[in-house]
Amino acid sequence: MSEDRNLQLPPQSATCLEVLDHLAAGKCSAEQLLTSYLDYLETTGRELGAAVEVFRESALDAARESDARRKNGDRVGLLEGIPFTAKMNISTIEGTTDASSSILEGFKSGADATVVSRLKNQGAILAGKSNCDEFAMGASNETSVHGVVKNPWSHDRVPGGSSGGAAALAGSHGWAFHLGSDTGGSIRQPAAFCGATGLKPTWGRVSRRGLIAFGSSLDQIGPLARDAADVRRVLEVIEGADELDATSVACERDTAESVASDPVRRIGLVSEGLSEGVDEDIRERIRESAKRLGSAGYEVVEVSLQTLARANACYQVIATAEASSNLARYDGVHIGQRVPAENLDQLYCGSRSSGFGEEVRRRILLGTFVLSSGYIDAYYGRAQQVRAEIRQEILTVLEDVDALMMPVSPFAPFCIGERVSDPLALYACDILTVTANLAGVPAIAVPCGSDETGLPMGMQWMGRHGEDQRLLQLAESWQSLDDSWRKLPTGVK
Repeated sequence: MSEDRNLQLPPQSATCLEVLDHLAAGKCSAEQLLTSYLDYLETTGRELGAAVEVFRESALDAARESDARRKNGDRVGLLEGIPFTAKMNISTIEGTTDASSSILEGFKSGADATVVSRLKNQGAILAGKSNCDEFAMGASNETSVHGVVKNPWSHDRVPGGSSGGAAALAGSHGWAFHLGSDTGGSIRQPAAFCGATGLKPTWGRVSRRGLIAFGSSLDQIGPLARDAADVRRVLEVIEGADELDATSVACERDTAESVASDPVRRIGLVSEGLSEGVDEDIRERIRESAKRLGSAGYEVVEVSLQTLARANACYQVIATAEASSNLARYDGVHIGQRVPAENLDQLYCGSRSSGFGEEVRRRILLGTFVLSSGYIDAYYGRAQQVRAEIRQEILTVLEDVDALMMPVSPFAPFCIGERVSDPLALYACDILTVTANLAGVPAIAVPCGSDETGLPMGMQWMGRHGEDQRLLQLAESWQSLDDSWRKLPTGVK
C-alpha cells in the first residue's frame, strides 16, 4: 500500500459514486481503499456474520492493477476500483459457492456468473462472499450453514433475508455495493431492515447465469447499496441480454437518458399495503412519505390491489414447486455431498437429509406435494391462474399511475429466534414483496426513516415491466428529499 501521508480515505458513509470521484481526484488509491475495506469485512463483517469469505490477496492484486490503469491513462471502467461482494448463491471463480448449504460444502465454480464477469470488466473488485439463507430460502438469515447474520443496527435483531449478509454490509458501511438475489423479496426486505437501497430488476433484465436456482420464474439478481444512484450505476453494468441465458432480455428503451424527459409523476399508494396487518408506525411513516412526495410535486393517489391478499399463498405454492424441481439434482449422485450407504435409496435419503437444512427440506416436501398426481391442478394449476390475475391487475392499475407505493415489510426487524421455528410467522414477512416477483415487474426498496427504537424503516415502489430506470429516478428524487439513507449504525462515521 502507498505510504503517501497526503492520501485520505473517504468517509465511511460515502457512496460508490462519491468514492469514484475520490479515486479520480487522487485523494486515495484503490489499493488503500481496498485494504481498509477488507479490514472492515474481516472485523465488523465477520462479527455480524455477514462476510463468509474475504478475498484479500486477489482483491489487492486487482486494486493494484486498477491503480496502474489510472496512472497509465488506460481505459477506466464505470466502477473502477470499487469493491463488491457476491451472495453465496452467485457463482464466482474466487472462493466457494455453496448457497449456504452443507450439501454444497466446498463447491468451487469453474466460472464467474455473468453479472460478476461484467462487473469485473468495468473495474469493480470482488472483495468477498456474503452470507444468505440456505438456498435463498428464508426471510431472516437464520437458516445458513455459516450461522446467523446480525442486524447492524441492533445485534439481537435479524437483518432480513435471504440476502441478509449483503444488506448488513450495505447498511453498515459505504464504499461498496453488493449482489443479492430476490425470489420473493430477498433483496428488498433485508434492505429495508438494514437501512440500505435494494433493487429487484424486471425479470429477465439481468442474466441469471451463475445463480443457483431456487424458483426460476421468480429469481432475479440485483444490487444493494447505499443509495439509488449507486444502484443505477451497477444496473447499467450488469443488465442486458446474455447469450448463455435464454430468459434474459435487452431493455434498450428504458435508460437513464430516456426517462429524463418522462419521469414518474403519478404514484399510486396501495391501500391494501396499509391494512391492519401492518404495524401502525410503519403505516404512519408511509403516509408521511406520501405527503412529502406530494409536496415535492408528485401526484399521489390511493389505488387498490385486491389480489394482494392472495399473493403470498400463490407465491408459496409456486416457489416451493419450483424449488422441489430445481433441488432434485442435489442427490449425492449427480451433485452434492454424499453419505456412505448400502443401496441407492439410502444414498438419496441420507445425502439429502443430512445435506439440506430443515427449512429447505420443508419447502421441497411442500413443492413435491403440490406437484403430485391428484393435487397438481388443485394447487399448482390454481396458483398459476391466480398469478395471471395478479399480473393483470398490476398492469391494469399501472395504466393509470406510473408507480405503486407501499411498505416493504409489515413489521420492524424482529428478534433473532423469534420466528424461525414458526414457518407461518416467517412466511408472513413476504406478504408485501412477493407480488412484484409473481408479476415480474421491477421493485425498489429505499429507507424512509427509523422507528422509536432507531431501527430502519423502508418503503418500496413497483413499476411497469422494463421501467426500472423510472423507479431509480423516483428513488433518487426521494433520496434528495430524505437523507435517512445517509445514516450508519452508532459508532460508524
